Amino acid sequence: MSLISNISNAPSDVHLSASIFAAKKSQDLQQQNVATLLNSVATPPSNPAHLGNKIDVRA
Repeated sequence: MSLISNISNAPSDVHLSASIFAAKKSQDLQQQNVATLLNSVATPPSNPAHLGNKIDVRA
């Protein structure tokens, strides 16, 4: 009886394994896409050195 139940569960085990593999592959591709996008963002220009040193508090 145990052998028969193992054989009948085999297709679902293969389907589960294929689903997990597809999900992992999808996550790997998304990770690569995000890394590419983040690396393509230009660094913002830096502010002048004097900016922010003094604040005029009078209005």
